[in-house]
Amino acid sequence: MERTVKEIVLTNNAPKPVGPYSQAVKADGWIFASGQIPLDPQTSKMEQADIRLQTRRVLDNLAAVLNAAGAGMKDVVKTTVFLTSMASFAAMNEVYAQYFDQSPPARSTIEVSRLPKDSLVEIECVARLPREAY
Repeated sequence: MERTVKEIVLTNNAPKPVGPYSQAVKADGWIFASGQIPLDPQTSKMEQADIRLQTRRVLDNLAAVLNAAGAGMKDVVKTTVFLTSMASFAAMNEVYAQYFDQSPPARSTIEVSRLPKDSLVEIECVARLPREAY
Protein backbone atom coordinates (compact mmCIF):
# COMPACT_ATOMS: atom_id res chain seq x y z
CA MET A 1 0.00 0.00 0.00
CA GLU A 2 1.39 3.40 -1.02
CA ARG A 3 1.83 5.90 1.80
CA THR A 4 0.56 9.47 1.45
CA VAL A 5 3.32 12.08 1.41
CA LYS A 6 2.31 15.01 3.60
CA GLU A 7 3.99 18.43 3.73
CA ILE A 8 3.08 21.27 6.10
CA VAL A 9 2.70 24.71 4.52
CA LEU A 10 3.72 27.78 6.52
CA THR A 11 4.17 31.36 5.30
CA ASN A 12 4.74 34.69 7.01
CA ASN A 13 2.39 36.26 4.43
CA ALA A 14 -0.65 34.85 6.23
CA PRO A 15 -1.55 34.82 9.93
CA LYS A 16 0.39 32.30 11.96
CA PRO A 17 -1.64 29.42 13.39
CA VAL A 18 -2.82 30.15 16.93
CA GLY A 19 -3.40 26.53 17.83
CA PRO A 20 -2.43 22.98 16.96
CA TYR A 21 -3.13 23.23 13.22
CA SER A 22 -1.28 24.14 10.03
CA GLN A 23 -2.05 26.94 7.59
CA ALA A 24 -2.30 24.19 4.99
CA VAL A 25 -1.20 20.64 4.27
CA LYS A 26 -0.06 19.35 0.88
CA ALA A 27 -0.80 15.70 0.22
CA ASP A 28 -0.52 13.78 -3.06
CA GLY A 29 -1.01 16.84 -5.27
CA TRP A 30 -3.74 18.40 -3.15
CA ILE A 31 -3.70 21.39 -0.80
CA PHE A 32 -6.03 21.47 2.18
CA ALA A 33 -6.02 25.04 3.53
CA SER A 34 -7.27 25.75 7.02
CA GLY A 35 -9.94 28.38 7.48
CA GLN A 36 -8.64 31.93 7.40
CA ILE A 37 -10.13 34.79 9.36
CA PRO A 38 -9.45 38.48 8.60
CA LEU A 39 -6.22 38.93 10.55
CA ASP A 40 -3.48 41.09 9.10
CA PRO A 41 -0.43 38.80 8.90
CA GLN A 42 1.97 41.61 9.82
CA THR A 43 0.14 42.97 12.86
CA SER A 44 -2.14 40.05 13.86
CA LYS A 45 -4.92 42.66 14.16
CA MET A 46 -8.47 42.04 12.96
CA GLU A 47 -9.64 43.84 9.85
CA GLN A 48 -12.42 46.37 10.49
CA ALA A 49 -15.92 45.07 11.16
CA ASP A 50 -17.00 45.42 7.52
CA ILE A 51 -17.85 42.21 5.68
CA ARG A 52 -16.33 43.41 2.39
CA LEU A 53 -13.00 44.36 3.98
CA GLN A 54 -12.96 41.18 6.05
CA THR A 55 -13.71 39.00 3.03
CA ARG A 56 -10.92 40.67 1.04
CA ARG A 57 -8.41 40.09 3.88
CA VAL A 58 -9.50 36.45 4.27
CA LEU A 59 -9.10 35.77 0.54
CA ASP A 60 -5.74 37.56 0.45
CA ASN A 61 -4.61 35.35 3.34
CA LEU A 62 -5.81 32.22 1.52
CA ALA A 63 -4.02 33.35 -1.65
CA ALA A 64 -0.79 33.76 0.34
CA VAL A 65 -1.08 30.26 1.79
CA LEU A 66 -1.81 28.76 -1.63
CA ASN A 67 1.12 30.65 -3.14
CA ALA A 68 3.43 29.28 -0.46
CA ALA A 69 2.19 25.79 -1.37
CA GLY A 70 2.91 26.31 -5.08
CA ALA A 71 -0.63 27.04 -6.27
CA GLY A 72 -2.98 29.96 -6.78
CA MET A 73 -6.64 30.88 -6.52
CA LYS A 74 -7.22 29.44 -10.01
CA ASP A 75 -6.32 26.02 -8.58
CA VAL A 76 -9.05 26.06 -5.90
CA VAL A 77 -11.66 23.35 -6.45
CA LYS A 78 -13.79 23.78 -3.29
CA THR A 79 -14.34 26.44 -0.66
CA THR A 80 -16.39 26.54 2.48
CA VAL A 81 -17.51 29.97 3.65
CA PHE A 82 -18.63 30.51 7.24
CA LEU A 83 -20.65 33.67 7.95
CA THR A 84 -22.01 34.90 11.25
CA SER A 85 -25.01 36.29 9.39
CA MET A 86 -26.54 35.32 6.06
CA ALA A 87 -27.54 38.97 5.80
CA SER A 88 -23.86 39.48 4.81
CA PHE A 89 -24.06 36.95 1.97
CA ALA A 90 -24.51 39.40 -0.93
CA ALA A 91 -21.68 41.70 0.22
CA MET A 92 -19.34 38.74 0.82
CA ASN A 93 -20.29 37.28 -2.55
CA GLU A 94 -19.52 40.56 -4.32
CA VAL A 95 -15.89 40.46 -3.09
CA TYR A 96 -15.60 36.67 -3.46
CA ALA A 97 -16.56 36.93 -7.15
CA GLN A 98 -13.56 39.22 -7.78
CA TYR A 99 -11.20 36.43 -6.69
CA PHE A 100 -12.99 33.66 -8.59
CA ASP A 101 -14.19 35.35 -11.78
CA GLN A 102 -13.08 32.49 -14.09
CA SER A 103 -14.27 28.93 -13.42
CA PRO A 104 -15.34 29.45 -9.79
CA PRO A 105 -14.86 26.51 -7.43
CA ALA A 106 -17.60 24.48 -5.80
CA ARG A 107 -18.72 26.18 -2.60
CA SER A 108 -20.76 25.73 0.54
CA THR A 109 -21.82 28.72 2.63
CA ILE A 110 -22.87 28.16 6.21
CA GLU A 111 -24.22 30.55 8.85
CA VAL A 112 -22.61 29.96 12.25
CA SER A 113 -23.27 31.53 15.63
CA ARG A 114 -19.69 32.67 16.22
CA LEU A 115 -16.21 32.62 14.65
CA PRO A 116 -12.73 32.97 16.18
CA LYS A 117 -11.98 36.48 17.44
CA ASP A 118 -15.58 37.41 16.54
CA SER A 119 -14.78 37.75 12.86
CA LEU A 120 -17.69 38.00 10.44
CA VAL A 121 -16.31 35.52 7.91
CA GLU A 122 -13.97 32.53 7.68
CA ILE A 123 -13.10 30.68 4.48
CA GLU A 124 -11.28 27.37 3.97
CA CYS A 125 -10.42 25.69 0.69
CA VAL A 126 -9.13 22.65 -1.13
CA ALA A 127 -6.92 23.18 -4.18
CA ARG A 128 -5.15 20.95 -6.68
CA LEU A 129 -1.48 21.66 -7.32
CA PRO A 130 -0.67 22.48 -10.95
CA ARG A 131 0.54 19.26 -12.59
CA GLU A 132 4.09 20.60 -13.01
CA ALA A 133 4.30 21.19 -9.23
CA TYR A 134 4.06 17.54 -8.20
